[in-house]
Formats: sequence, structure tokens, C-alpha cells
Amino acid sequence: MNAEDKDSSSIDDSNNNPDQPISSTSEDQIKLLEEKLAEAQAQVLYVKAEGENIRKRSFEDIDKARKFALEKFSGELLSVKDSLDAALIVENANIDSYKNGVELTQKQLINVFEKFGIHEIKALGEKFDPNQHQAISMVESEEEPNKILTVLQKGYLLNERVIRPALVTVSKSKNI
Repeated sequence: MNAEDKDSSSIDDSNNNPDQPISSTSEDQIKLLEEKLAEAQAQVLYVKAEGENIRKRSFEDIDKARKFALEKFSGELLSVKDSLDAALIVENANIDSYKNGVELTQKQLINVFEKFGIHEIKALGEKFDPNQHQAISMVESEEEPNKILTVLQKGYLLNERVIRPALVTVSKSKNI
């Protein structure tokens, strides 16, 4: 062993020997590390609590969104209901005035539908599409097979998603 090896081994031995007293710099380092550990633990608890608060707030926001999702739509429909209520109050109305009132109310309703992305499914004369139409019956016809002949009930889309399929009768070829 050379002199450098002896010096380094004596240094290593002094740090690893449990019988020797710990120097004040080692105690300071331990205190510093303990403080850093305590800070890190506090930060972990803070981040954990903050994450929990965010999770709770997001659940509350989702719940409120579900609860009040139809608020604007409902507000718009109230004007349509008001028009219908006003029509029922009129005492000296004739058929023409009722018809005009119903047409105006229908226009109001169509405007509400358009504002909220509700559109009528075009069905009459179209080729039958099971994703948008529900066939009630098939009728022999001169028309090409699977063509929609009559619409018994209109269908509607909400933002391109079917909320009610159109109830239709469909053509079928005549058997010869």
C-alpha cells in the first residue's frame, strides 16, 4: 500500500466506524437532510390534497353541467309555450286566427330547434336507411325497392345523431 491508499482508508474508516463520534458537520448534514425530507413530505401532502380538491371540483362541475345542461333549451321553449298559452286565452278567435297562431308558434319551435342543432330527417322519396328510418310496413309499388313512400312520423337528428328515427312505409318490388 502506498501513502495515498493509507490516507484514503483512514478517512473511510473514520466515517464508517460506529465507535468514533460523529463530527458536527455530519450532524449538520443529517439535520439538513431531515429538514429536506420534512419539506418533501409536506409538499407531497400538499400536492395530494390539491389533487383531491381538483377531483372534487371537477365532479361538482360535471354534476352542475348535467343538472343545468338543458337550461338554455328550456328557456327557449318557454316562449313557445307562452304562445300556446296565449292562443288558449283568446275568446273570440276563428279558425283562421288559430291557424295563423299555430303557424307562428311552429316557426318559433323550428327556430329553437335550429338554434340547438335539432334537424328533421329527410325521408320522403329517399332510399331506406335503417340508421335513420324505421319501416312500419312494405308496400308493393312501381317504385324502386326500398324507396320511402310515406312518412308516418318525422324523425329528428340532434347534432347529426338520431334522436328519433322517421317511421316510414317502404316500397317493395311487385312479384310477377
